[in-house]
Amino acid sequence: MSNAAKAAQQEIFGPVVTAIPFEDEAHAIALANATNFGLAGAVWTADVGRAHRMADAVRAGTFWINSYKAIHVSSPFGGSLSSGFGRSSRTDALMEYTSAKSVWLDSAPKPRIAFGYVS
Repeated sequence: MSNAAKAAQQEIFGPVVTAIPFEDEAHAIALANATNFGLAGAVWTADVGRAHRMADAVRAGTFWINSYKAIHVSSPFGGSLSSGFGRSSRTDALMEYTSAKSVWLDSAPKPRIAFGYVS
């Protein structure tokens, strides 16, 4: 199969397997990143250095090493690029639905400061 194939370039949800041959680690990373989607990725290797290089280089919201779809609710999950923005699970998801706001109330009979910064 070629990396230009529809199955390699679109985000398909379902029991689909694609196999694309690659020359070396750099070529595998280039193939993985040659798409507009970045939901998840994985690598199987006994080389810990390679595992971390791949995890760092592949554009994906979630990346597994020697496993796939192992998810815990305390870990943020979500995609990158056209696979979506934001994260579900953990406090990262909560922040998607909130925005910070400061509200100050001076309840003294005579305000200590009318305008400006309080030192």
